[in-house]
Amino acid sequence: MFNNNDWLGQLNEDVIDPEREIVDPHHHLWPQPAMAYNIEEFLADTSDGHNVSQTVFMECGAAYRPDGPEHLRCVGETEFIANAAKIARAVPSASQIAGIIAHADLRDEQLEEILDAHAEAAQGLFRGIRHAGAAAGDIEGLTIPGPADRDLMKQDTFIQGLGRLGERGLTYDTWLYHFQITDFAHLASEIPGTTMILDHFGTPLGVGSFAADRDRIFEQWREDIARVADCPNVFAKLGGLAMPDNGFGWHERQLPPSSDEFVDAQSRYYHHAIACFGPERCMFESNFPVDRLSVGYRVLWNALKKMAADYSPAEQDLMFSGVARKVYRLSPSS
Repeated sequence: MFNNNDWLGQLNEDVIDPEREIVDPHHHLWPQPAMAYNIEEFLADTSDGHNVSQTVFMECGAAYRPDGPEHLRCVGETEFIANAAKIARAVPSASQIAGIIAHADLRDEQLEEILDAHAEAAQGLFRGIRHAGAAAGDIEGLTIPGPADRDLMKQDTFIQGLGRLGERGLTYDTWLYHFQITDFAHLASEIPGTTMILDHFGTPLGVGSFAADRDRIFEQWREDIARVADCPNVFAKLGGLAMPDNGFGWHERQLPPSSDEFVDAQSRYYHHAIACFGPERCMFESNFPVDRLSVGYRVLWNALKKMAADYSPAEQDLMFSGVARKVYRLSPSS
């Protein structure tokens, strides 16, 4: 699915600011041959010119245990990533997986057992949970439809589980759609003791019935992002807008986009989010390999560096590495 090297290889750019340290706080891996993107493929991307010292793995339903108690099958993914991190440590100068965000159903009455099992399997890398809120319902045209219940963020058991993460010092990531951002803002204000991360700008959609309504969606998104930024326990991941469901259509073109095209198309989202959250609560992300369907790793980070040029060196340090290290409690790379 993600082996589009020939297509991406049609575009070659020099690396901008190759010494700039990057902590990529959001990527996935899948075991071969299901998705064709495992640690070897990811290390090839992260070693393609940019100085990516550390990364954080984000749950994606990979490598679950095929049997055993149902509520613990998700721990197989953590075991898989802990082994991938071990492989990376054996590669000289390779990017290191420094944190794991695992999956758990926060409504599960056996949540404590699940969290304990992740902590044991992660070998010191367990940092938090993503129980995504993306609820596709009957939306047509989605490549990656979110499976969550539409009322997930209002369910008492979910809210209780979310609070428990904060009590245990764990973070909460969520992927959701633009029309759910206000629900998330309300949730975050109810549970101020849990550090929460909004992935992918809240995924403004641009396919199906949303394709012809992008400008109106953007204006509403601007208001909703400002609202959720009022919650001091929420941090923003800046990236993930190159998914097919965002509607830019790059994955269908003969040539992939350049970094300049990327900046022209998406910078208004980045600058608005940074204005609302401040650089001290923003972190650039790759969302690879999902965004790899539309843009190469080198080109993506070139685009992010071009957008970041509007900010001071200290602010750039925060967004490229400092905020991710703080939020996910990562030790500095050696």
